[in-house]
Amino acid sequence: MEKQNPERFYNKVDNQLKLNRKILKEYNKGGKVTIRTSVLLELGFNPNFFTHYWKNQKGESYLFVYEYGFLKKDEKGKDKYVLVTWQDYMEK
Repeated sequence: MEKQNPERFYNKVDNQLKLNRKILKEYNKGGKVTIRTSVLLELGFNPNFFTHYWKNQKGESYLFVYEYGFLKKDEKGKDKYVLVTWQDYMEK
């Protein structure tokens, strides 16, 4: 197995984070929105690339790409993401 160039790995991760942020920003204009996961995945969104997470009082973990967060939900058998934007109260 060939050793991966660390710079290439950094660029791959950085490019995916930028793409994820761009997609989340595009689809979350209202601050909180629910969307089918397939819509984001078809655009190249990869939920394995995120910068941090926040856990709400229900124990659900929102994954964030910078200021844009997403939470995977199952609504009536359909996979969806709840999209949110980072709020000051999440700091605590």
